[in-house]
This record gives sequence, structure tokens and C-alpha cells, in this order.
Amino acid sequence: MKKEDIKKVVLAYSGGLDTSIIIPWLKENYNNCEVIAVSGNVGQADELEGLEEKALKTGASKLYVLDLTDDYVDNYIVPCLKAGAKYEEYLLGTSHARPCIAKALCEIAKKEKADAICHGCTGKGNDQVRFELAIKAFAPEMAIIAPWREWNIKSRDEEIDYAEAHNIPLKINRETNYSKDKNLWHLSHEGMDLEDPGNEPQYEKKGFLEMGVSPIAAPDKATYIELDFDKGAPVALNGEKMSAKNIILALNKIGGENGIGLLDIVENRLVGMKSRGVYETPGGTILYKAHSVLETITLDKMTMHEKEKLAITFGELVYNGQWFTPLREALSAFVDKTQEKVTGRVKLKLYKGNIINAGVWSPYSLYSEEIATFGESDYNQADATGFINLFGLPIKVQAMVTK
Repeated sequence: MKKEDIKKVVLAYSGGLDTSIIIPWLKENYNNCEVIAVSGNVGQADELEGLEEKALKTGASKLYVLDLTDDYVDNYIVPCLKAGAKYEEYLLGTSHARPCIAKALCEIAKKEKADAICHGCTGKGNDQVRFELAIKAFAPEMAIIAPWREWNIKSRDEEIDYAEAHNIPLKINRETNYSKDKNLWHLSHEGMDLEDPGNEPQYEKKGFLEMGVSPIAAPDKATYIELDFDKGAPVALNGEKMSAKNIILALNKIGGENGIGLLDIVENRLVGMKSRGVYETPGGTILYKAHSVLETITLDKMTMHEKEKLAITFGELVYNGQWFTPLREALSAFVDKTQEKVTGRVKLKLYKGNIINAGVWSPYSLYSEEIATFGESDYNQADATGFINLFGLPIKVQAMVTK
């Protein structure tokens, strides 16, 4: 679509530095087009405060704030949890939020009969791919505007200069100018001193961590919790039934207080570069651990090992923005089948950033104490002789031939 034909734009709006300056930039560079801001609430809490006033003051004609929290948890987070999907230890907090938000963005764009969808993702990052692949899935004819790939602004400092010149209020300053992404699953930190992987994150500095404390500042006493799962999904915390969303929120508090869920990694971005990020995922880290422990007694060996292999592919698909693809859907179907007996209870001990197993139970447990015991049992140890002879036969034949 030609630039002059774009009259109405739907903007993925967070109120952060990037999207705050995009509204006036769009109006300056796209014929004073109408800008409709859309904020997908995926649990970023206080970041939504004052958003409507800010959007309207900077030139938007209206703001939609969509409550996507239940959709995000049930249809994106829980499927990844059941799959055990990670990307290089990263628990996908930004990755699986983007398709959820982008799908809703397309719905509003169609409703408003917009000419284009705009996002504030940089040309260096993964999010531009995640947003745009989802848009291609749900609004394939829609024009996409990515200001970071068009404008002359080269840095976050220059963004702040633009904001100050246009009297756009910001919640950050040049000293707290980390690039952050927050939702109910995690908080990411990038930029500034973290760009040097030789710098230790300032975990003890006031205001750096937002979802918890450093393990050093965590209590000297352990906290015990119990989690119940039904077919791989969390259904209760400490004996109280609640939604998966509320379990995550409760675990964020408990885990954060105990210094759980800090991750500092240099990851391989989809666009080819390595980047350093620090992540806070207190509740998610606990859930992944508990789910994994429960699977140790409910999955047979071959299923568990194959699932672990496919979890890598699943994580890569999510990280790379390929949520709405036949392969991801097929892998989810496989995962759901594996989870039919992943039901039971896990007890964990949380202590200064550590998650320690404290017990696991399931009505479908494949663990037999009678068979595994070092004491007397009906297991015939003499059976092992024939097994080893057959299992080792190729090695024996190879050795004879070599000799």
C-alpha cells in the first residue's frame, strides 16, 4: 500500500518509550493519519496505569485495553509448560505473549477497518518477527508499519530526545533506561550495563528487580509448597483449587520472596546476533520444575525422552514466532497425548533461589518401590544375565572381529 493511502493505523501500544513516540511520528510521517492504540493486557499490571490519557494526549484517537490474561495463560503459557518448552534455558516469557497480543491486534484492525498495523519492535530483535508472522496468519492483506526500520532515530537516547522535544511524558530516564518487557509470566531486562556480558547484574541494587529479591536477600528459612496437576496443567496450590492464572500470580509472590527464577544468559537471537538478557520468572520457574518432577514418575522412558527432544523444537518454534503453524499445532497434539496421566501432587522446598524436591505422588505413578527396592523383592536378578548377553552381543561380535 502506498504511504499516502494509509489513513487509519492500529498501533500495538504499551506506553513504553518506543510506542510513546510512535504516535506523533506516525502522524508526522503518514499524512496525519488516525492512530488507534491497542494495548493487550497480558499481566503488566501498573504499566497500564494512565495509559489512555497518555495515548490520547500524544495523538491517538482512542485506546483499546484488551484483557488477554486468561487467553494468554490457558492457550499459550500452559501448552508451553506441558511441553516443557524452553529456548536456551529461557522460559519464553516475551515469545509466547507476542502471538497472543498480535492475534487480538488483528481483530481490532479488522473491526476498525484500518489500513495498516504498526508495532514498535526494533529491526534487531525477535519481536518484529513474532508480531508480523502472526499478522500474516490473521490479516495477510494488511500493511505493516515498523518505524524502527524507517526512521532516522538510532538509539534509545535519541528516542528520549524526540520524546522531550514533543513533550511526551516518560516513566524512565537516561539512568534507568533498560529495555524491559513485563507480563504475568516474567520480566526481562536488556541494554545499558547488561550489554557487556562481563558486568554482573545489579541484583542487590534497589529498583533493579521488580518481581522478587536477590537470593542473598531471601529469608534464611525454607518455604514449602505443594502443587497439584491434572493432565499436565496446574490446578491447585497448597491444596486450594484455583485457575492456572491465579496459581502463577501466587507463585510469583512466593517465588519472588525466595529469590527464585533469576536467569542471566547470552542467547542466540533469530536475526543472527547474540544478545544478553536478565529474566525474572519466579512462578514459571517453580511450575516448570514441579511439572518436570511429576513427569519423572508418570511418563515411560521412551515417551519422556522423545518429548524432551521435541521440546527443543517446540521452544524454537515459539521463540521464532511460528506459533500459528501446522508443526506447532501437531506438536501440541503430541504433548496433550503425553499428558493424559500427568496428574498428581508435587512438594517443593524453596530456599534462597533454590528449588528442592520434597516429594511427589500420582495415582498413575510408574514407580514401584517393591521392584526398585534394595531390600527383598520378587525381582529375579538372575534374569539380568540373559538380558546383558543379548544387549551386549553386538559389542562382543565387534570385539571378536577386531581381534
